[in-house]
Amino acid sequence: MNKNKSTKLNLTRRASLGAIAISAAAIAIFAAPLPSFAEDKSIKVGIISGEDEDVWRVVVEQAAKSGLKIETVVFNDYTQPNEALERGEIQANAFQHQPYLDNQIKQNGYHIVNVGYTGVWPIGLYSKKIKSIADIPEGAAIGVPNDPSNEGRALRVLQNEGVIKLKEGTGILATVADVTDNPKKVQIKELDAGVVGRAIDDLDAAVVNTDWALKSGLSASDRIAQEPISDNPYRNFIAVKADTKDEPWVKTLVSAYQNDAVKAEFDKVYKGTGLSAY
Repeated sequence: MNKNKSTKLNLTRRASLGAIAISAAAIAIFAAPLPSFAEDKSIKVGIISGEDEDVWRVVVEQAAKSGLKIETVVFNDYTQPNEALERGEIQANAFQHQPYLDNQIKQNGYHIVNVGYTGVWPIGLYSKKIKSIADIPEGAAIGVPNDPSNEGRALRVLQNEGVIKLKEGTGILATVADVTDNPKKVQIKELDAGVVGRAIDDLDAAVVNTDWALKSGLSASDRIAQEPISDNPYRNFIAVKADTKDEPWVKTLVSAYQNDAVKAEFDKVYKGTGLSAY
């Protein structure tokens, strides 16, 4: 074998060995386990103060198991969580139902969507003074939440119980102006959702969201009526900006809520006044 051929063979052998080494490295890279898609991801989630804080402590623990770090941001009213989400100050929130969000979008042009249900709290009619619908006196003062979605919801409870009648075809955004029949001439007092329950001593009765009823010290024994649970359009959910709904962390967030550990804490905290809705 001449020297030129020997050199060529050595070069060819080196090139082959180099190619094998590169292939092996590539195989090692592709064969390595992929990190969790939520690894090192941190998000802020807006919630309402109170019992839900206990529930979300368990959600935070569940999310951490999948590599998603959650910081809860606690709000004291219903308007701030959507404002904060729209501005990008938080990445998700969990406090509202679809009729409320629809109205907020209509008013403010938010780009927010539902990505997973949490619970439902049937709204109820509460009283410290009367024990049944039949006992409602003529001219009674009845409080209702004054935000559009919850006011319509409250008025439907009163209609279902025969206290008032609403205009035919009135939807979920009914207002006092839609009342067409009021046989007992009840006075309907429109109050902030967070106030109506606390004003119960100054009213004959009040329609109160269950979460606010608990915060106001009201119990099931004070409830004289409530809305039907079947086909309830008022299930609460986790919401995110529309342009993030398909990001991997969103699925992890929803799964961190929708599991047995969170349900157990939810049932413990809400004592049956709220129901898991997923």
